[in-house]
Order: sequence, then C-alpha cells, then structure tokens
Amino acid sequence: MDKILEALVSSSHPLTVKRAIVKKVMEAAEKEVTEEQCQALYHLTTRLILLGEDAFQRQVGLQVQEAYARYHRDEFARFFSKEYVLGLLQQGYGSLDHRDPAILDFLHGSLRLLISCPAVLELAPLLQTEVLRIICERPEPATCAKLATILMDFPQCVPREKAGVLFCQQLVRTFAYFNCPATEEWELREYVTQVTRVSVLLQGIWKAEPATLLPSLQEVFAVISSTDPSFEPSIALASLVQHIPLQMITVLIKSLTTDQNVKDASMTQALCRMIDWLSWPLANHVDTWVIALLKGLAAVQKFTILIDVTLLKIEQVFNRLWYPIVRQGALVVLSHMLLSFQHSPEAFHLVVPHIVPLVKSLKNDGLPNSKTFLLQFADLIHCMMYQYSGFPDLYDSILESIKELPKPNEEKIKFVLNQSAWTSQSNSFASGLLKITGKSETGKTGLVNLGNTCYMNSIIQILFMATDFRRHVMSLHLNGSNTLMKKLQLLFAFLAHTQVCLSSVNNILLLLHEEEKTLSAFQVTSPKPEPATTSAETLNNAVSQPVADMPSPPDPVAANGDGRTLVERMFGGRLSTAIRCLQCHSLSEKEEPFTDLSLAFCPSMSKCHGPTDEHKSSSSVGPCQGAVNGGSESSEGSVKEGAGTRMEKPVVEPTLSVPDLVDYFLAPEILENENCYFCERCASLQRAEKVMRVVAAPEYLILTLLRFSYDATCHVRRKILDNVGIPPQMSLPLRQHGISVLSSSSTAVTSSSTDSPESGENLAKKLKPSQKEDGMTGNRTNSESNDSDSEMLSVPYVLSSVVVHSGMSSESGHYYSYGRNGSSTDDYVAHPSSKTLESSSLSESSTASQEEMGCADHKSTDWFLFNDSRVTFTNFESLRNITGRFPKDTAYVLIYRKQEVSGQPSNSGPVVNGSRLSGEPPLQKELMDAITKDNKLFLQEQELNARARALQATSASCSFRPNGSDDNEPPGSCGPSGGGGGGGFNTISRLVF
Repeated sequence: MDKILEALVSSSHPLTVKRAIVKKVMEAAEKEVTEEQCQALYHLTTRLILLGEDAFQRQVGLQVQEAYARYHRDEFARFFSKEYVLGLLQQGYGSLDHRDPAILDFLHGSLRLLISCPAVLELAPLLQTEVLRIICERPEPATCAKLATILMDFPQCVPREKAGVLFCQQLVRTFAYFNCPATEEWELREYVTQVTRVSVLLQGIWKAEPATLLPSLQEVFAVISSTDPSFEPSIALASLVQHIPLQMITVLIKSLTTDQNVKDASMTQALCRMIDWLSWPLANHVDTWVIALLKGLAAVQKFTILIDVTLLKIEQVFNRLWYPIVRQGALVVLSHMLLSFQHSPEAFHLVVPHIVPLVKSLKNDGLPNSKTFLLQFADLIHCMMYQYSGFPDLYDSILESIKELPKPNEEKIKFVLNQSAWTSQSNSFASGLLKITGKSETGKTGLVNLGNTCYMNSIIQILFMATDFRRHVMSLHLNGSNTLMKKLQLLFAFLAHTQVCLSSVNNILLLLHEEEKTLSAFQVTSPKPEPATTSAETLNNAVSQPVADMPSPPDPVAANGDGRTLVERMFGGRLSTAIRCLQCHSLSEKEEPFTDLSLAFCPSMSKCHGPTDEHKSSSSVGPCQGAVNGGSESSEGSVKEGAGTRMEKPVVEPTLSVPDLVDYFLAPEILENENCYFCERCASLQRAEKVMRVVAAPEYLILTLLRFSYDATCHVRRKILDNVGIPPQMSLPLRQHGISVLSSSSTAVTSSSTDSPESGENLAKKLKPSQKEDGMTGNRTNSESNDSDSEMLSVPYVLSSVVVHSGMSSESGHYYSYGRNGSSTDDYVAHPSSKTLESSSLSESSTASQEEMGCADHKSTDWFLFNDSRVTFTNFESLRNITGRFPKDTAYVLIYRKQEVSGQPSNSGPVVNGSRLSGEPPLQKELMDAITKDNKLFLQEQELNARARALQATSASCSFRPNGSDDNEPPGSCGPSGGGGGGGFNTISRLVF
C-alpha cells in the first residue's frame, strides 16, 4: 500500500484521479493491516508531512496518517516511541533542523492522535525535559508559540516543581530575546499573536503552580535591570505584566525599592524599560505598574533616578500619545511624570514644542474618544503652565490652540499639583547630565540659574541692555585688577561674545556703586602715587577713566568733572522735597540723590486695604540705598498654606498705567495724625504739606512697582495683581533749579536739609493720605495753584527694559525680563519742551504717539526676552499684553532711557575727542583672551557631554548623586535648573566669578 501511495503522489495523473485513489487508500485503513504495512505507511506519511514538495503531498500525508492511526493506534504508539520523538527534537528530520516549527507541528498532531492512550503519559517526562532544553536555546517567537500550544493542550508535559520554576524563568529570559523585524501590518499582528500565546502559557502555569510566580517576576526584573550594553531586552515582556495580580503591587514595589542590593543604575534601567513597555499594543496595567514604581522610588527619596528617567523618557512617553491604541495609558504616565516633576520646568519644556501639533491632530482625527482625550490633555497642560508660569514665548501658541477648551479652576489645579508632588525635594536636584545651553539665535547669551537666582539674573540682563552703561563699562581699562567693576566688565563681555551661558553675581549694582565711592574717596585722600602705584590706586584711575583711548587722569573727580561715579552718571537723579507747615507756613526744603523711584499703588487703584509702609516710596536718601533691590520681595521660598493665597483678581485690561503711578508718587501729601511734621518754628508737631519734585533727571530712569503689600489684619504679604499699562514712551516732569517747590503768601522760613526731621529717614516709608477732607485731590489743587508760576521741563524717556515677576505672592515665583535692542532707541531724538505746571501728571503724553511708538516695533529683533539661560526674540506687543494673557505675570522693575534732546548735552555713551561712541567699544586683549579660552572650554565640554550621553545610553548609569543636603526647595520656585531649563551646580567649574 505504501508503494502505491508513494507512486501516486509523485505521478503526473490529474489531481482528481489522485484524490480518488487516496480516498481508496484511506478506506483500506478500516481493514486488517499487518504491523509491517502500518509502520511503512507511518514512515511514508511522516516524510510527506515534513518534506512534501507541495501542499497536496503534505495534505495526503496528514489524511492517511490520521486514518491509519485511528484504526491502528497501538501500532502508531509503537511507531511514535520515545526514541523517535527524541530524535525528532534533538536531530530534526532529514533536511529539517530540530528547531524548525514544522517538527513541533508534527509532534503536536501526533500527540493529538494519541490523546487517550497511555503512551502520552509515557512521553510526558521526556517532553518535560525536552521543552526545558528547547526554551534554554532561546527559540524564535514562532517556535515558542507552537510549543506553548502543545503545552496548553497537554499540561502533563509542562515541567514540574523545581524544573517548573526553572522553565518559567527561562521562558521569561526567552521573552527578552524576542525580536520583530516585521515591515507589514499582518506580520506585526502575527508577531503579537505569537507573543500573546506564550504569555498565556505562563499565566496558566502561575495559576496552576503559584510557587513559580515570584521567581518569574524576579527574573523579569533581572532582565530589565541589566546594565549590559550589548543586551537590550524586548518590549514583548510587557505582555506578561497584565497577568501579574494587581494585589501584589504594594508588596513587590516595596521589596524592590528597599532592596539594598539593587543598585541605582539597575533601577534606572528597569524603570526606563518599563516605560518602553507603553508601546506594546495589547498590554494592560503597564501604566499602573510604572506609576507604582515611580511612587515607590519617591517614597524612599530616590529622586536622582526619578529625575534621570523623567528627562530621558518624557519625550518618548509623549510620542505614544500619537497612537490611539496605547494613548490612554501613555497619558496617565505622562501626567504623573510631569505633575510630580515640580522642582524644575525642564521636563515640561522638553515636550512643549510637540503640544500644538498633537492638539491639532486630535481635533482633526475624527476618532470617537479623541474629544474626551483632548479635554484630559488640556487640563494637564493648564496645570503645567500654571506651575511653570513665566514663559510667554513658549506658551502663547499653546494657549491659542486650546483656547476654546474649558480651563480648570485654580483650586483644582492646586489640588492636582499638591497630590502629585514628590514627598521631598532637595537642593541637589539637577539633571543626570548637565545640559549646556549655548548662544541662542538672537546672538545673546543667557545666565545660568544657580537656584533662586532668577531675579539677580534679570537685573544683570537689563543692565546689560542699558546700552550706554554697558559701553561705559566696556571702555574702561582695568587690566590686572580683581574688582567688582572688572568682574562686571568681564561678565558683559561674556554675555556679548561667549558661546555658553554664564552664572551671575549678587547685588551687582549696589556693590559696584559702593566700590566706586570707596575707591574714589581713597584716591582723593591718598597722597599722589609714585610711578609704581598700588593695585587699588591703579584700579581707581581705571574706574574713573571713561574711555579707553584717553590718558588715565590722576583723579576721578577731574575725569568726571563733577566727581560722580558711573552709577550716579547713568542711573542717578536728584529729588527735591519741600515741607511747609500749615500753621506758620515755614518751609523746609532739601535735595536727595536717587537711583530708582519706588512707585506705590494708590488705594483706589489697587483695591487694597489702604496704603501701607510699602505702598508709597521714593528712592533711598543715600547713594547706597538707592540701588535697585528686590529685598524680601524677590524671595522665592515655598508658598505657605493660607498665606498669600487671597489675591486680588487681576484686571485683564489695564486700568492704570506707569505714568499714573509716577503721577501719584509726585502728588502732594498731607502729614497729619501719627505722621505729623515737627516744625522748628512752632516747636511742636503740626500738620504740614509735603511736595516732591525731580530736579535732575537720570540717563536711565529705574521704576520699581511696589506690588507686594502687607496685610496687617491677616499678617500676610500679598501681591497686587493689577494690570498696569506700560507706555513705550513717557515724559518725566523736571523742576528747574532755583525755583522753589512750594511757595507761600507769607514769608517762608527755609531750614537746611540737615535740620529737617525727614533728612535721616528712608522716603520709601512715607505714606500718601487717603482721600478725605484734606485728601489727595484737595492738596493737589492747592499745590498746583501755588506752583502755577513754577516753570517745568518735560524730559522724554523711551522704554528700555522690564523685569517681570511671575507668581502669586512675594514668597514664590520666577523672574524674567524684556530688553530692547539698544540700537533701536539710539536714533530717537526729542525736542525740548517746557510747560507751566498745571498738573504733575505724566499721562499727558499723547496716546497716539505711544501707540505709534509701539507699532514702530515691527522688527522682530527690536526686543529680547531673557529667561535665565534662555534668550529669544519677542516684540513690544508681547510685553504690553503680558498680564492680560498670564494674570500671574506682572511688571516689577522698568528702565526708561532718556531720549536725546536736541541742543542739550548728553551723558550717553563714552566720548573720544569730543565725539560720542555710537557702537560697541573694541574688546581689550585681556577680555578677548578670556572669551577665546571660555569658548574652547565650551567645545571641550560639548565633546565630554556627548561621550557621557553615549555612555548613559548604553549603561544608563546614574551620573548624579545627591549630596545629602537637608535643604528642601519649594515646589514652586525656580529650582537649580531655573527658568531656562538648564544649569545646576555642575557649572561651578565654568563660573566667571
């Protein structure tokens, strides 16, 4: 019979004839057949099944073997012996390798023919050993899937006890080697099906033998935590997660995170690879396990791992949002990673460029669940922009894309942020590898935030944008000195020419001013130096020398003519204060220097509980008190519960402007009640009228808005969130010398300023009266009538720069600044104008002219936005509408530059041979050498970081370790990475100072 069948299948007869003859052969199986004939047929059909030339031959082999095995089972059992099976599994069949899936298909089919025979039980021990051996050989997914099918159909062939534990561990290890080279969708579907079949086998074994579960999970962790650079486990392991009982999460995560034998590098790798599992299309609960591990690491304060993994994987998680099949789980993980990463905006800013394209895609993809998903995504984005406010250039396009979607209220945002925060944050927080931020497209270099230094950075950056001041500093010859002026000169040179962000210094303006005063006094009182001068004397001459090409004068007073320091010449003005006793009409008048005007909010403007000690002020009376200072207002500590949370509602449209605040500052006030004036003539406390006038206008007018008030009732400091209009151009009323501020119908008795009880007081602590019977309006009218004969000059100013505070209270927030390109204001020349003082208001500047000025900023390069190490182009429109778009972002410090008035001398710019330098002074050799050296160091650091990133990608070793400091950093503060998203104390080797 076997000879006939063999000749038939290889003959050239028609297929119909062949099928008819095969049917006759199968019917003959019902008859008596000898042992020899059966064995011959089994050998022939096996050869046809495994080595058949075409599908017809293989089909004939299967049909005939099944027919004869059904009627002659004992003969088939003797044919399918242990030796035969062992030969197939170890040596293969003919040209077929023993790993060929066809061998397993044949084995499976043969076992099904013997399913009720004792022969299966006899084969089980052999198969238990062989399947373990096969798994240890790391077969392909197709082979594993066929083996899994056999073991699920014949569970008696699954290894038992210790061999069962080993089998599960080796199967997990085999999962790690799965690879999918699929290029077509059907291939990918087949691969996923194969992996799912094997994972179901493991699930069945875990249920039948619970003792195999924990060793299997330990093997999973051992695989994904491997730091071997030559081995990258397959994400097919994700298919196992859905079969792990959720009840074990707490125990397993606690065991992993507290195990001292688990190194940080291994934990980092494990977490990274679990996050990779989010790409697996059919795995459930991956997001649950990832978040559980993230929380577990936070609970044991392993923040280094969390930071490294977040910065490394946040963009990959975000990219999963593009795929609907894994979108929901990826959003859950993304939300947790972003909301818990509260010490720095760096992680959020990594995904910011991808937000708008995703939003547009979700709006247009037409999927039924996209709208719900978009609402959840928009809530997350609103929370992140609230947490890291102060980046209008980054967030404008995002706000525009989600403007029609509902916005969560502030209480909900705060609740979400509080629930998601890590249990603690350390000052050691920094990215695993320092991100070196280089020069931006603007050609400007930023300043690294070293941790709550954003305010100082902003001040230095607006001083740098004060063109005349910068040019004066850069023109000084300070070779070989180590003074603050030299360091400022070096810093300005680096900001203009270096390739990498720098660190800043503290209290730069105040210290610079004090240093100049000290050195000037020392030079005046010291004997004329010998040719070999000391370093201090050399520096003094250098500081006083305004231009590089001029010979060094022996005396700073001679050099400047009036003995003023550079700070006084650039930022210094004079303020006249006159106090008239309303009883005897005696007059006390004095002049004081100032370097900034601190502008309070009128009670009717700010809706506060009335002016306080911080609401009405001028500058300090002395030079050292006049510098711009943040005081406690710039503190960026943590936001306390209940303190500073009851804020005034921000006004979207400006209801007042900077000229209004200056107008209020210069308005007359009545000194009465506990603020009465001690009159020398009356020898008692009397009601008095006080008037202040600017008598010398500075080249750069610094205005500080006193937005932080103290509520004596609740004992908290609050921020005034009023939207203040910022004009691009304004005028400052200037009283001419020789004209009294106050005039009286009676004989005025003028006392010297040293006799005035106000002379030793800080004008920042004076209050304006409330509007009552002798209130502001009445006094103002009285003063205006008295000063009707006083000639006033109107000094024009153009906006140069603005420091913005982003935050809800004085105890937290972030600072950034806008700076105008100096060249864009150099050409503005105003004509002199004078007017009779009928009103002290500055708001008489034509609104139309201001709008025209604002519209003149059509060039995108006229304005820069400085945000620590981040420098970008912007425009005046962005600055003017900043509070309307971001209610927490309010102007804090403004600098106006005096416009040149035709026919009047100007202090602006260094002068050489009587000509003003309109361009930047040439770099001195010492500065050029320092910049060249720093740029070379930058290139070396780039190379080292590239190597370090390559090393991290292969070994994922943690490159940063906490220093054990107990100083916690507030969740809402700038953090060591600052607003620019880079930096940290790893930059200490590159500090300029």
